Amino acid sequence: MYPFFFATVLSKLDPEFAHHLAFDVIRALPKLRLSSAIRKHTRPTTDLSVSTLGLTFPTPFGVAAGFDKDGKAVIGLGLLGFGHVEVGTLTAHSQPGNPTPRLFRLVRDRAVINRMGFNNGGAADASKRLSKIRHVAHRPVLGVNIGKSRVVKVDNAIDDYLTSTKLLAPVADYLVVNVSSPNTPGLRGLQELDKLAPLLTAVKAEAGSTPLLVKIAPDLSDDEVVRIAELVVSRGLDGIIATNTTISRNGLVSDRAVIDAAGAGGLSGAPLAARSLEVLRVIRRVVPSSLCVISVGGVSTADDVAERLDAGATLVQGYSAFLYLGPLWARQINRGLSRLRAH
Repeated sequence: MYPFFFATVLSKLDPEFAHHLAFDVIRALPKLRLSSAIRKHTRPTTDLSVSTLGLTFPTPFGVAAGFDKDGKAVIGLGLLGFGHVEVGTLTAHSQPGNPTPRLFRLVRDRAVINRMGFNNGGAADASKRLSKIRHVAHRPVLGVNIGKSRVVKVDNAIDDYLTSTKLLAPVADYLVVNVSSPNTPGLRGLQELDKLAPLLTAVKAEAGSTPLLVKIAPDLSDDEVVRIAELVVSRGLDGIIATNTTISRNGLVSDRAVIDAAGAGGLSGAPLAARSLEVLRVIRRVVPSSLCVISVGGVSTADDVAERLDAGATLVQGYSAFLYLGPLWARQINRGLSRLRAH
């Protein structure tokens, strides 16, 4: 049913408009009197819970940052079967993001190109909203992803991140430092060790008891990934999220004119799967088994999720396939994992 609806209706709409349309429906789900029935329909059929970061995740599968920028649909996403929702990226200053159009589908590749630019209402606004979510029964685990405000110079990034940390660490189950989006000028330069080390040290101190992770890019070399992983361990962080979107356009099958028309931005979806899995394996070779490693990039099926878990992922996130597979996607993943574990 959904594939037909996507092909005949959603694929004809502007991608960002279609996203907002679907988002509004998901946001409205908790207001319906069918919440219990929806939850029963989407929850795993066997115990898939994962204990990490001092938390219990009802399923290893969650939705990556970017879908719910401001934390407005957390409960609805949980009803759809996601075990955790990572909101954001949030910045200390509210910002509109980059000019539109800024979201593009590559349907033949089952991929998305975005140059959203951290459009969000700001950390202060989100903290008020998220503080209420923390007390909602049956909610998913709540992650909060923070980034640098566009109006702030890279040299002043630490103070900017600390402003967000002060506001958001108290309302987050875990916090993520995003230094890997390609859509904020200068941001990826913060992955260089001389800049990353003081940033992570400062944010960790401010975050207090809230678990802290860092999200890295797939375009790093394996040696760079190893050095960041070693830094994470030495500075006492709780985990790594691998990976963000890529600036590479290698291996795409979409028409070159379609790719060129989309322009700059981060590519996500199926073409990212191989590199995301490689980065996961590189990280897992050099970090303790106790460190939380969240794998994201190119995940579509329960088999994909199981492959990441078998390769050492603690948790797995998805986003782009949501556009192509529809609202029952998380349910399909959870039911698929339940069947795989039963065999």
